[in-house]
Amino acid sequence: MERPSGERYVGLISGTSMDGIDAVAVDFSGSEPAVLAALTHAFDADLTDGLDAVRRDPDGFPVAALGKLDATLGDALAEATLAVLDRGGLEPAQISAVGSHGQTVVHHPEARPPFTLQIGDPWRLARQTGITTVADFRRADLAAGGQGAPLAPLLHDAVFRHSGETRLVANLGGIANLTVLQPGEDLGGFDSGPANCLLDLWYRRHHFDARYDRSGVWAASGRVDEGWLDALMDDPYLQQAPPKSTGIEYFSPAWLEARLPEWAGERPADVQATLAEFSAKSLAQSVARVAPPSGARLLVCGGGVHNDDLLDRLRRHLPGVGIESTAEHGLDPDLVEAVLFAWLAQRRLAGEAVDTRSLTGARHPVHLGAVIPA
Repeated sequence: MERPSGERYVGLISGTSMDGIDAVAVDFSGSEPAVLAALTHAFDADLTDGLDAVRRDPDGFPVAALGKLDATLGDALAEATLAVLDRGGLEPAQISAVGSHGQTVVHHPEARPPFTLQIGDPWRLARQTGITTVADFRRADLAAGGQGAPLAPLLHDAVFRHSGETRLVANLGGIANLTVLQPGEDLGGFDSGPANCLLDLWYRRHHFDARYDRSGVWAASGRVDEGWLDALMDDPYLQQAPPKSTGIEYFSPAWLEARLPEWAGERPADVQATLAEFSAKSLAQSVARVAPPSGARLLVCGGGVHNDDLLDRLRRHLPGVGIESTAEHGLDPDLVEAVLFAWLAQRRLAGEAVDTRSLTGARHPVHLGAVIPA
C-alpha cells in the first residue's frame, strides 16, 4: 500500500448556503497549493430541510434531531471525500488527512461563556474513508479567548500577500469576511457583516425555483430605499471594532423580520435591492476604515463572486480600489475556503500552533482542530 507523501490533503466545508459540501484534494508540495480535484457534493432534500430548520430556530431545535443531523452530515462528508478522490484518480492511502470544517449551526463568541458548534461527525468521516481527519477548528481559539473566526485570513496571508502593495481579500459567503494584508504589518481580518445571507433569505421567501438570486438579477431590478438603508447601517455590529466575528445566527430570519419596512410586502424587489446595497455598503465601509482610499487591491472569493449586481455595487462604493477575483492570483474563488481547511489540517498534523491573535483576539497561538485517527 502506498504511504501518504505528507503533502496531499482533502478540505471540506459546508457554508451558510447549507445546500452542499465543497470538497477539494490539494497538493502542498510546491510553493503554492495545487488543486488536484474539486467538486460540490449536493445535499439531499431531507438534509437541506433539517439544516434550514436549525437555522430558523436553533434554540428550539430538538437535541435528538440535532444528533441525527450530525451523523447524517458525517456520512455526507465521507461521501464527498470519496467522490473528490475518485474525480482526481486518488486513493485514500495517498491522503495524509482530511480537514473538515463541517456545518456551523450556532456561533456565539459574544456569549458568556462563548460557544460555537459545527456538526458533521468526524469519527464517521474518518472511519468510512480510512483517512485521519482533523475537525472542530474553532473551539480551541474560543478557549484561548478568541472569537473562533474568521480563519480564512490565515490562508489569504500565506497565498495572497504582496510585499509591494496593500491587498485586501473579501470572502463573500453568507457573511462577508475581510482580510487586510499591508506590507510590513501584521495580518488583520474580521467579519464585516452580511454578504449573501439576507439576500438568500428574502429571495427564498418569494421564489421557489432556486435557493439564491442568480447573478443578483432580482436585486438589480429593484430600487434602493435610502431611508431603510440608513437604518440598517446603524446596526451595532457594524460599529463594533475588531476583533469580531458574526454569522447567520445574528443576521438571521428574526433579524430581518424585525427590521422589514411596512412597504416590504408591496415592493419585494426593492427590499432585495436595499439588502444588496446594505451588503455592499457595509463591506465598503470596512474597507475604507482599514485601507488607503486609493491604490489598494481587493481580491474577492466565495459564492458572492458570481453575484454581478453585488460586485457592481461594491465597485461604485470603492472607486479607487481595484477589485479582482482570486482566480487572477492563482486560486479558484469557489475553492478558497475548502483549501483553507486542507491547509489547516496540514498545519495541525505538523504540530504547528497557529497565531490567530491579530484576527480573533486569542491570548496566544493555538493548535486548531482535533485529530481523529482513521
